[in-house]
Amino acid sequence: MKYVIIGGDAAGMSAAMQIVRNVEGAEVTTLEAGGIYSYAQCGLPYIVGGEVEHTEKLIARDVETFREKYGIDARVFHQAEAVDTAKQVVSGQDKETGMSFELPYDKLLIASGGSPVLPDVPGRTLKGVHTLKTIPDIEAIDADLDDVHDVTIIGGGYIGLELAENLIETGRNVRIIERNNRIAKMFDPDMTPLIHEEAGKHGVELCLGESVEVLEGVQRIQAVQTTGGWYDTDLVIAATGIRPNTDFLENTGIQLRHNGAVQVDAWMRTNVDHVYAAGDCAVQYHRIKERDDYVPLGTHANKQGRAAGKNMAGIPKQFQGIVGTSILRFFDLTLAKTGLNEAEAEAMAFPFDTVIHETVDKAGYFEGKKPLTLKLLYRTDTKEVIGGQVIGESSGAAKRIDVLAVTLFHRMTLDDYEDLDLSYAPPYNGVWDPIQQTVRRAT
Repeated sequence: MKYVIIGGDAAGMSAAMQIVRNVEGAEVTTLEAGGIYSYAQCGLPYIVGGEVEHTEKLIARDVETFREKYGIDARVFHQAEAVDTAKQVVSGQDKETGMSFELPYDKLLIASGGSPVLPDVPGRTLKGVHTLKTIPDIEAIDADLDDVHDVTIIGGGYIGLELAENLIETGRNVRIIERNNRIAKMFDPDMTPLIHEEAGKHGVELCLGESVEVLEGVQRIQAVQTTGGWYDTDLVIAATGIRPNTDFLENTGIQLRHNGAVQVDAWMRTNVDHVYAAGDCAVQYHRIKERDDYVPLGTHANKQGRAAGKNMAGIPKQFQGIVGTSILRFFDLTLAKTGLNEAEAEAMAFPFDTVIHETVDKAGYFEGKKPLTLKLLYRTDTKEVIGGQVIGESSGAAKRIDVLAVTLFHRMTLDDYEDLDLSYAPPYNGVWDPIQQTVRRAT
């Protein structure tokens, strides 16, 4: 049995490991367009700030380990360019030698990931203009920071905020240009002031409601022109999201969504026999929306890859879906969310209401308590909680968001929350946990 996997990171290698562990004599070939296998992309911004001292620490298993220990034909710099689903052949180019290749498969996994989006504006090819998705990307940014004093980040999402924090830690001036009127728009507007205040406290310049029109410079970036102003800068990093790497699937008959993501079922199968997909190039089923979504995160890629590998090995395994959980550190704050925000709930036409509670992460009489703000969204017809947002200055936010993620996964109602047997000790919470305090204000 010949297995071919396009992509050598989270989804691809999770699947490969399931195959080699469960199929005796399996021939597994993995095609990685870059030169590095199986690394932690979420750790990349912390290279700049020095919290992670070297990119090698982000590599879970190197290519030699996959080859020598697990017998996987792990190829580097092999770019898949076409798939013939009738003949069951993947073709492409070895970018090191320039030679073309063809690989027959019995089962194929598309785990080609996604690529960062760079605004299509004049000057996008100037030196000093970067995107961030891979280890070579962060190494290029790090090497380019010498003599850089002023950094402009385009985009105020997860990567933009993490980069801002780490660059401020190095003593540089940092601005974020965001086309919306607020950063971190995955949170609701009534939670935004906490985030904006934190940015201002640490000297991050926010240029909101502005779109980039021109990146100015002769050979290297010198300024950014937006719809709202002109900003001198020494370096630009675009952090405006990613798009699935699926252009090579045109004319294959494989069903793609409007954004290019591969349509899969719960077993990670595409609509074409013997072809599977997983990770940042595929859709993810959203349990609250009860439909497919596109939320490219490493946690999802690993779970989808594991499910795909088991199914390709003949062991039935469904991917159970997501509820939209995420967390990030932004200076002294932890920003966490799960489920739907108000915009998503409105788009789904759910009847819903919200409750916000400002409390603390420990017993009120305990020294060292920190503020904690919680927001819950719940359906007014069924009382099911459909979303939660937590912002605070301690690990208390992380504890609460994971509890909320579990309850959303199991579709619990407001009445269920009061009966939860949550842990209690004064250094960690009050006798009623902040989650339960918040729920009680809605019931």
